Amino acid sequence: MNAMFASAANVTLLAMESQQAVLLRLHRLGCGGPQSIDEANLMVREKIEAFSDAMRAAMAGGSFESVVDDYRSVVRANIERLKLTD
Repeated sequence: MNAMFASAANVTLLAMESQQAVLLRLHRLGCGGPQSIDEANLMVREKIEAFSDAMRAAMAGGSFESVVDDYRSVVRANIERLKLTD
């Protein structure tokens, strides 16, 4: 498979999975209550950690694909966690 096509497909999957995570998070936040506050705090912490991890990997010479794969694994874990709790 063409490497550029594989990268584009991987980024597209990341975008689609991210939209699903956003939908589930908005539902959680919209329900209100203590769980929504916890989710908002977790979301901010995760964004900071994910960005730090991506920058660390890039500075260490990690490939674009590995950074996207790492992001996708975090997003998929969030989707599973949010599906189980709703």
